[in-house]
Amino acid sequence: MKKIRVMIVEDSIFFRKLLVSKLSEYEEIEIVGYAINAFDAKNKINELNPDVMTLDIEMPGMNGIEFLKKIIPQTTIRVVLVSSLNLTVFEALSAGAVDFLHKPKINSPNDADDFFNELLRKIKIAYTAKPRSISQSVIKSDSIIPTTTLKQSPKLNSTIIVLGASTGGTEATLEVVKKLPAHTPGIVVVQHMPPGFTKMYAERLNSICNMSVKEAEHGDTVKQGQILIAPGDLQTNIIKIGTLYKVNCFQGEKVSGHCPSVDVLFDSAASTAGKDAIGIIMTGMGSDGAKGLLKMRQRGSFTIGQDEESCVVYGMPKVAKDMGAVTIQAPCNRIADTLQQHLNNR
Repeated sequence: MKKIRVMIVEDSIFFRKLLVSKLSEYEEIEIVGYAINAFDAKNKINELNPDVMTLDIEMPGMNGIEFLKKIIPQTTIRVVLVSSLNLTVFEALSAGAVDFLHKPKINSPNDADDFFNELLRKIKIAYTAKPRSISQSVIKSDSIIPTTTLKQSPKLNSTIIVLGASTGGTEATLEVVKKLPAHTPGIVVVQHMPPGFTKMYAERLNSICNMSVKEAEHGDTVKQGQILIAPGDLQTNIIKIGTLYKVNCFQGEKVSGHCPSVDVLFDSAASTAGKDAIGIIMTGMGSDGAKGLLKMRQRGSFTIGQDEESCVVYGMPKVAKDMGAVTIQAPCNRIADTLQQHLNNR
């Protein structure tokens, strides 16, 4: 079995040694070297030739974001951020990192085991991911593509949109929703993300999008002009009270390996809204959301799957397509247009 060649970039001596020591215990991993800062890493990349790099963002001299902007266009290395809870994580993802993991507070051996098992999982996903220099060129190549204008209609207020994404989804989802007008039907998003980061992600989208965006709270109404981001540690589904759709955020077990789970959201949209719901499944490893999207389509919902070329990881959309859950596939840069065309034709 070919091992994944991993390079550690971390300025903290203690945490760097911990990363090297613990990751070396996994048979899937070969630690090819480490760097103490971005300048050191830049000088060692060609020599060490890693497949995947773990990277801290906050480092002396050149920070991780500047470093990413320099190396991503020139390399096929996949980068997993290992960083503190900070808004700069999303800047780094925009600059080309594949995924991220919050630096842990290790108070017990179980804390350490959970962290390193999750880091191993993300390194393995990153290894299979399309290099961001390629997928981003697909996502951002839409400057000459005309977009559809969404017509005002009473039906918009009775329609709900649900969207699910995982690895690569923070930027792909942004690419879709930033193009939507303020009067777009209400959207609920499940993006696989740790607690805390979903609130920051919502704030980031809110500063960019025409629609208002917030982290979902239990009892929020799914309403025209607003996007709700499912909290990072709660299952989120949709219930109907009278004529209103509301989100139900609750503590629950992982479903399809995740909390929040796309399947939980999509399954509820199928049950409560049926033909008045639209489902969108985007880049991500695994199959979360595929069964729920199939149920949506069987209940009359229009469904969109991101295509292979524009996905960082063509996992979730592929499983959904293969089981017949996808009405239409579209590249990331055409999903907003595809959505608006469907809404205009309802």
